[in-house]
Amino acid sequence: MDPDSVKSTLSNLAFGNVIAAAARDYQKEILAQEKAQASASANEEVDLDELMDDPELEKLHADRIAALKDMENTEIGEGDFLGEVTGSEKVICHFYHKEFYRCKIMDKHLKALAPKHIDTKFIKLDAENAPFFVTKLGVKTLPCVVLFRKGIAVDRLVGFQDLGGKDDFTIKTLEAILTKKGIISEKKDEDNEENGYEENQRRTVRSSVDPDSDSD
Repeated sequence: MDPDSVKSTLSNLAFGNVIAAAARDYQKEILAQEKAQASASANEEVDLDELMDDPELEKLHADRIAALKDMENTEIGEGDFLGEVTGSEKVICHFYHKEFYRCKIMDKHLKALAPKHIDTKFIKLDAENAPFFVTKLGVKTLPCVVLFRKGIAVDRLVGFQDLGGKDDFTIKTLEAILTKKGIISEKKDEDNEENGYEENQRRTVRSSVDPDSDSD
Protein backbone atom coordinates (compact mmCIF):
# COMPACT_ATOMS: atom_id res chain seq x y z
CA MET A 1 0.00 0.00 0.00
CA ASP A 2 1.19 3.46 -0.82
CA PRO A 3 2.66 5.03 2.33
CA ASP A 4 1.17 8.43 1.45
CA SER A 5 -2.25 6.85 1.02
CA VAL A 6 -1.99 5.14 4.38
CA LYS A 7 -0.90 8.39 6.01
CA SER A 8 -3.82 10.26 4.44
CA THR A 9 -6.28 7.63 5.58
CA LEU A 10 -4.97 7.70 9.15
CA SER A 11 -5.09 11.49 9.12
CA ASN A 12 -8.70 11.48 7.95
CA LEU A 13 -9.62 8.93 10.59
CA ALA A 14 -7.97 11.04 13.28
CA PHE A 15 -9.80 14.16 12.11
CA GLY A 16 -13.04 12.22 12.00
CA ASN A 17 -12.50 11.01 15.56
CA VAL A 18 -11.85 14.57 16.72
CA ILE A 19 -15.07 15.79 15.08
CA ALA A 20 -17.05 12.91 16.53
CA ALA A 21 -15.60 13.54 19.96
CA ALA A 22 -16.42 17.23 19.69
CA ALA A 23 -19.95 16.37 18.59
CA ARG A 24 -20.36 14.07 21.58
CA ASP A 25 -19.02 16.71 23.95
CA TYR A 26 -21.39 19.31 22.49
CA GLN A 27 -24.33 16.96 22.83
CA LYS A 28 -23.40 16.21 26.43
CA GLU A 29 -23.18 19.93 27.16
CA ILE A 30 -26.62 20.57 25.65
CA LEU A 31 -28.13 17.71 27.65
CA ALA A 32 -26.46 19.00 30.81
CA GLN A 33 -27.90 22.48 30.22
CA GLU A 34 -31.39 21.10 29.60
CA LYS A 35 -31.14 18.99 32.74
CA ALA A 36 -29.98 21.99 34.76
CA GLN A 37 -32.86 24.11 33.46
CA ALA A 38 -35.37 21.37 34.25
CA SER A 39 -33.92 21.02 37.72
CA ALA A 40 -34.10 24.80 38.27
CA SER A 41 -37.76 24.86 37.20
CA ALA A 42 -38.55 22.00 39.54
CA ASN A 43 -36.80 23.81 42.39
CA GLU A 44 -38.79 26.97 41.64
CA GLU A 45 -42.04 25.02 41.82
CA VAL A 46 -41.00 23.47 45.11
CA ASP A 47 -40.03 26.87 46.47
CA LEU A 48 -43.41 28.31 45.49
CA ASP A 49 -45.23 25.45 47.14
CA GLU A 50 -43.15 25.89 50.26
CA LEU A 51 -43.80 29.61 50.17
CA MET A 52 -47.56 29.06 50.13
CA ASP A 53 -47.23 27.06 53.38
CA ASP A 54 -44.56 29.27 54.90
CA PRO A 55 -45.53 29.87 58.56
CA GLU A 56 -43.73 33.23 58.51
CA LEU A 57 -45.86 34.36 55.57
CA GLU A 58 -49.01 33.16 57.29
CA LYS A 59 -47.99 35.05 60.44
CA LEU A 60 -47.42 38.23 58.45
CA HIS A 61 -50.85 37.83 56.85
CA ALA A 62 -52.48 37.24 60.24
CA ASP A 63 -50.70 40.27 61.70
CA ARG A 64 -51.90 42.40 58.81
CA ILE A 65 -55.51 41.27 59.30
CA ALA A 66 -55.23 41.95 63.03
CA ALA A 67 -53.84 45.42 62.33
CA LEU A 68 -56.73 46.18 60.01
CA LYS A 69 -59.20 45.01 62.62
CA ASP A 70 -57.55 47.21 65.23
CA MET A 71 -57.87 50.18 62.90
CA GLU A 72 -61.61 49.59 62.68
CA ASN A 73 -62.16 50.84 66.24
CA THR A 74 -58.89 52.46 67.21
CA GLU A 75 -58.03 53.63 70.71
CA ILE A 76 -56.10 56.88 70.33
CA GLY A 77 -54.37 59.35 72.61
CA GLU A 78 -54.88 63.09 72.77
CA GLY A 79 -51.73 63.67 70.75
CA ASP A 80 -53.12 61.61 67.86
CA PHE A 81 -56.54 63.22 67.83
CA LEU A 82 -56.05 65.98 65.23
CA GLY A 83 -54.24 63.68 62.83
CA GLU A 84 -56.97 61.07 63.07
CA VAL A 85 -59.98 63.36 62.59
CA THR A 86 -58.37 65.34 59.75
CA GLY A 87 -56.92 62.31 58.00
CA SER A 88 -60.22 60.80 56.83
CA GLU A 89 -63.37 62.03 55.12
CA LYS A 90 -65.70 60.72 57.85
CA VAL A 91 -64.78 59.97 61.45
CA ILE A 92 -66.79 58.83 64.45
CA CYS A 93 -65.04 59.60 67.75
CA HIS A 94 -66.35 58.14 70.99
CA PHE A 95 -65.35 60.15 74.06
CA TYR A 96 -65.70 57.70 76.94
CA HIS A 97 -64.84 56.94 80.56
CA LYS A 98 -63.54 53.45 81.22
CA GLU A 99 -65.63 53.06 84.37
CA PHE A 100 -68.97 54.24 82.94
CA TYR A 101 -71.39 51.43 82.15
CA ARG A 102 -73.12 53.34 79.36
CA CYS A 103 -69.78 54.05 77.71
CA LYS A 104 -69.16 50.30 77.60
CA ILE A 105 -72.53 49.76 75.93
CA MET A 106 -71.80 52.43 73.32
CA ASP A 107 -68.32 51.05 72.72
CA LYS A 108 -69.69 47.54 72.16
CA HIS A 109 -72.20 48.74 69.57
CA LEU A 110 -69.69 50.96 67.76
CA LYS A 111 -67.22 48.08 67.66
CA ALA A 112 -69.88 45.91 66.02
CA LEU A 113 -70.71 48.58 63.42
CA ALA A 114 -67.13 49.44 62.47
CA PRO A 115 -66.41 46.36 60.26
CA LYS A 116 -69.64 46.99 58.31
CA HIS A 117 -68.76 50.62 57.51
CA ILE A 118 -65.11 50.67 56.48
CA ASP A 119 -65.58 53.95 54.61
CA THR A 120 -65.91 55.66 58.01
CA LYS A 121 -63.13 55.70 60.58
CA PHE A 122 -64.16 54.67 64.11
CA ILE A 123 -61.97 55.90 66.96
CA LYS A 124 -62.33 56.29 70.72
CA LEU A 125 -60.65 58.60 73.20
CA ASP A 126 -60.52 58.35 76.98
CA ALA A 127 -62.00 61.66 78.11
CA GLU A 128 -59.90 61.66 81.28
CA ASN A 129 -56.74 61.65 79.19
CA ALA A 130 -57.89 64.31 76.71
CA PRO A 131 -58.82 67.39 78.79
CA PHE A 132 -57.87 69.87 76.06
CA PHE A 133 -60.23 68.47 73.42
CA VAL A 134 -62.95 67.68 75.95
CA THR A 135 -62.97 71.40 76.82
CA LYS A 136 -62.48 72.54 73.22
CA LEU A 137 -65.41 70.48 71.95
CA GLY A 138 -67.63 71.13 74.97
CA VAL A 139 -67.94 67.48 75.94
CA LYS A 140 -69.88 67.48 79.23
CA THR A 141 -71.84 64.21 79.19
CA LEU A 142 -70.45 60.74 78.56
CA PRO A 143 -70.69 58.81 76.41
CA CYS A 144 -70.35 61.49 73.76
CA VAL A 145 -70.00 60.44 70.12
CA VAL A 146 -68.73 63.31 67.97
CA LEU A 147 -69.12 63.06 64.20
CA PHE A 148 -66.48 64.64 61.97
CA ARG A 149 -66.47 65.46 58.27
CA LYS A 150 -63.16 66.59 56.78
CA GLY A 151 -61.90 67.41 60.26
CA ILE A 152 -64.95 69.48 61.26
CA ALA A 153 -67.31 68.39 64.06
CA VAL A 154 -70.70 68.42 62.38
CA ASP A 155 -72.90 66.57 64.87
CA ARG A 156 -72.87 64.45 68.03
CA LEU A 157 -74.75 61.94 70.14
CA VAL A 158 -74.89 63.00 73.80
CA GLY A 159 -75.52 60.15 76.21
CA PHE A 160 -78.46 58.03 75.06
CA GLN A 161 -80.79 60.96 74.35
CA ASP A 162 -81.20 60.07 70.68
CA LEU A 163 -81.43 56.35 71.48
CA GLY A 164 -84.58 56.34 73.57
CA GLY A 165 -82.79 57.14 76.82
CA LYS A 166 -82.53 53.45 77.69
CA ASP A 167 -79.60 51.07 77.94
CA ASP A 168 -81.19 48.32 75.86
CA PHE A 169 -81.16 50.11 72.50
CA THR A 170 -80.14 47.91 69.57
CA ILE A 171 -77.24 48.13 67.16
CA LYS A 172 -79.76 48.69 64.36
CA THR A 173 -81.14 51.72 66.20
CA LEU A 174 -77.69 53.25 66.51
CA GLU A 175 -76.89 52.38 62.90
CA ALA A 176 -80.11 54.02 61.70
CA ILE A 177 -79.34 57.25 63.56
CA LEU A 178 -75.75 57.41 62.27
CA THR A 179 -77.02 56.72 58.76
CA LYS A 180 -79.60 59.48 59.07
CA LYS A 181 -76.87 61.88 60.15
CA GLY A 182 -74.91 60.92 57.03
CA ILE A 183 -71.78 59.73 58.80
CA ILE A 184 -72.18 56.12 57.61
CA SER A 185 -73.69 54.73 54.42
CA GLU A 186 -76.92 52.78 54.44
CA LYS A 187 -76.50 49.02 54.20
CA LYS A 188 -79.09 46.63 52.83
CA ASP A 189 -80.47 44.27 55.42
CA GLU A 190 -79.77 40.89 53.82
CA ASP A 191 -81.54 39.05 56.63
CA ASN A 192 -84.76 40.97 56.00
CA GLU A 193 -84.48 40.31 52.27
CA GLU A 194 -84.12 36.58 52.91
CA ASN A 195 -87.02 36.61 55.36
CA GLY A 196 -89.15 38.44 52.80
CA TYR A 197 -88.31 35.85 50.17
CA GLU A 198 -89.19 32.99 52.53
CA GLU A 199 -92.48 34.69 53.43
CA ASN A 200 -93.37 35.05 49.74
CA GLN A 201 -92.58 31.38 49.23
CA ARG A 202 -94.87 30.41 52.12
CA ARG A 203 -97.66 32.55 50.70
CA THR A 204 -97.24 30.87 47.32
CA VAL A 205 -97.50 27.43 48.94
CA ARG A 206 -100.57 28.44 50.95
CA SER A 207 -102.25 29.76 47.82
CA SER A 208 -101.58 26.53 45.94
CA VAL A 209 -103.33 24.43 48.59
CA ASP A 210 -106.14 26.85 49.44
CA PRO A 211 -109.49 25.06 48.89
CA ASP A 212 -111.11 28.38 47.97
CA SER A 213 -108.66 28.86 45.14
CA ASP A 214 -110.06 29.23 41.60
CA SER A 215 -107.63 26.63 40.25
CA ASP A 216 -109.04 23.17 39.35
